[in-house]
Amino acid sequence: MAVENVSVVFKLYCLAVMTLVAATYTVVLRYTRTISSGDLYFSTTAVCITEVIKLILSLGMLAKETSSLVRLKNTIVEHIFQSPKELLKLSVPSLVYAVQNNMAFIALSNLDAAVYQVTYQLKIPCTALCTVFMLNRSLSRLQWFSVFMLCGGVTLVQWKPPEATKVQIEQNPFIGFMAIAVAVLCSGFAGVYFEKVLKSSDTSLWVRNIQMYLSGILVTLIGVYINDGEKVVEKGFFYGYTPWVCCVVFLASVGGLYTSIVVKYTDNIMKGFSAAAAIVLSTVASVLLFGLRITFTFASGAILVCVSIYLYGLPKQDTSKVTQPDKEKHTEFKQKLITV
Repeated sequence: MAVENVSVVFKLYCLAVMTLVAATYTVVLRYTRTISSGDLYFSTTAVCITEVIKLILSLGMLAKETSSLVRLKNTIVEHIFQSPKELLKLSVPSLVYAVQNNMAFIALSNLDAAVYQVTYQLKIPCTALCTVFMLNRSLSRLQWFSVFMLCGGVTLVQWKPPEATKVQIEQNPFIGFMAIAVAVLCSGFAGVYFEKVLKSSDTSLWVRNIQMYLSGILVTLIGVYINDGEKVVEKGFFYGYTPWVCCVVFLASVGGLYTSIVVKYTDNIMKGFSAAAAIVLSTVASVLLFGLRITFTFASGAILVCVSIYLYGLPKQDTSKVTQPDKEKHTEFKQKLITV
């Protein structure tokens, strides 16, 4: 997807918002699961409400795109009610994303926000592998090098995870890491699958989002029934909700949709800077809010991950233009020999 020409100020705005949303989401979610006073809410209901809000926001964006209630109605009828196969096709990433979002709650209940931010960057090599196998793309040597560097950095972070002194609940780092592992696998597969669906037709991005979120609402409701059905009936769907929990839901909803805007108007280098900045902000917030003790291995691993993200986003070099003059010289020399 080509990056549109926009002002540097707007690109910096996109970068700042994307960074703040990513960092704030992990920190606030961690706070609601470990420190926030009051009854603990059901994470499955939070994921379900997030899908509902995403659906509403996508409908609003589609209404703006069609700029007519008649066109909006016709588009919804054509692509939603008259396209059951397309809904079924988009139910695959819906299911995978639902699993991913629930894994985030489990991970941040057992790992600090900074550790989560660094480890979650494993989605980059996972996405890269899915891109190679599902979209038949190739990676440069620098990208492969950055992938291995990132894995090494995450290994250092997980080698001896730092402790958060202000968190009093019982945590299991192994469960947290396994939850992140499942989340990154889901993120890589679902992202590439959705991209493949988008590029297989000229259907609007917002139509595809609506198809996916409709399936997502159904999938997450099933998850609520299976995991917390009896408790939800007894205590209520919004049991344990506080303004901080509402903030988590809002950030998850906006963050998912804002990604498409960032992809449209920025490049991989800026996204890499955003991810690295989010790691730094999460680390600072974890030190202040959760009493995180930074270790040498964590700092070293985090730096490696930040550098690898930057290297992975560097544009590939076009070697065809470099070798072209050499070919021309070779042809000219060959012609002179023939003339002699």
